[in-house]
Amino acid sequence: MGSFFLVIIVIIVIIIALVSSSTLVDALETYHINETELFSLEAHEASASLVRRNPLMVGITLIQGAAAKGAVCTDGTPPAYHLHRGFGSGANSWLVNLEGGGWCNNVRSCVYRKKTRRGSSAFMEKEIPFTGILSDNAQENPDFFNWNRVKIRYCDGASFTGDSEYKAAQLQFRGERIWWAAMEDLKSKGMRFAKQALLSGCSAGGLATIIHCDEFRGLFPRTTKVKCLSDGGLFLDVVDVSGGHTLRGIFSGVVNLQGVQKNLPRTCTNHLDPTSCFFPQNLISNIRTPLFILNAAYDSWQLQSSLAPPSADHRGFWHDCRLNHAKCGGSQIQFLQGFRNQMLNVVKGFSRSNQNGLFINSCFAHCQSERQDTWFADNSPAIGNKAIALAVGDWYFDRAVVKDIDCPYPCDKTCHHLVFK
Repeated sequence: MGSFFLVIIVIIVIIIALVSSSTLVDALETYHINETELFSLEAHEASASLVRRNPLMVGITLIQGAAAKGAVCTDGTPPAYHLHRGFGSGANSWLVNLEGGGWCNNVRSCVYRKKTRRGSSAFMEKEIPFTGILSDNAQENPDFFNWNRVKIRYCDGASFTGDSEYKAAQLQFRGERIWWAAMEDLKSKGMRFAKQALLSGCSAGGLATIIHCDEFRGLFPRTTKVKCLSDGGLFLDVVDVSGGHTLRGIFSGVVNLQGVQKNLPRTCTNHLDPTSCFFPQNLISNIRTPLFILNAAYDSWQLQSSLAPPSADHRGFWHDCRLNHAKCGGSQIQFLQGFRNQMLNVVKGFSRSNQNGLFINSCFAHCQSERQDTWFADNSPAIGNKAIALAVGDWYFDRAVVKDIDCPYPCDKTCHHLVFK
């Protein structure tokens, strides 16, 4: 009898384990290509950003009146931002940063996002560290430390561009309205009087920066110096390791589900399909406002989620390489060099304009402006002995023309490569 009950207990334990593991699998599948960015990459960014012993912590501000305009997060909660006021010579200068965090491309993944800070202000941190380009320390952020610095939280899942809803699942896709509500609120708090302004963003926020760059310019008088910085946002429409187009499939889902088409630049949608116009390579040459593109030539997120995602790597050939560049074989490095070449071809026309800036380093990285160790530290990544912060500052303040393109991997010994376990 005792052994019978023991068998029953073992069976119950196994069932519980299977249910738990399937729940975990469901959670990961829900994010589709985004779990890498939302978990692994954010963990790296969080640990690297806290290099400073006591980073500046900035409280959250819910945008009052936004809901009345239909500007809400995916779950219907109000959007939010974090603002740290400028001082001294930077009191009338504004740096507006758009948060990144992947996308949701189907109902299932968007429903999952509703219960995270990527889809609801109810789950957002009450205060966050301002590091890198958001730091208030002149030694960490020499050119922008005393500006008004704002991080607009990302809770729509379409790079601040969607405008639709899915009533059956109670999903709101109001990224475009969030963008405008945030801009109006910041203007009422003094941004309209800015003498200098910079729109920046990382990853999905870097894509949003490209899409909204000219609109941001339009918020200010012609006398205001306005530029844009896209960090880790140069997502390429490329073939993955199986010969498919993983990222194009994802972007197609985002654009169609969230009603993005009507909010994309018409200079692109007049001659290309909407999904193509969600790819920066088809937008950057038509942007009138000065734009700086900061990107890793071997973008970690694109390697993991677009070039060699598990869904395209059926035999697991890319598994180790995907997690650690040092484990990439000769043929894999050759494939990645091809990706770098495509990136350089994409920016070729863009870089001909003197008003635009470029910093493409040969690192396995993603988002380098908001992390203190990669933005400006004693051992920061550099091209020609110039750290990212100094390159961006030289470009913004017209101290120099900045068109920095690194030699191919593995020549750069200053990189802070991301390695995943």
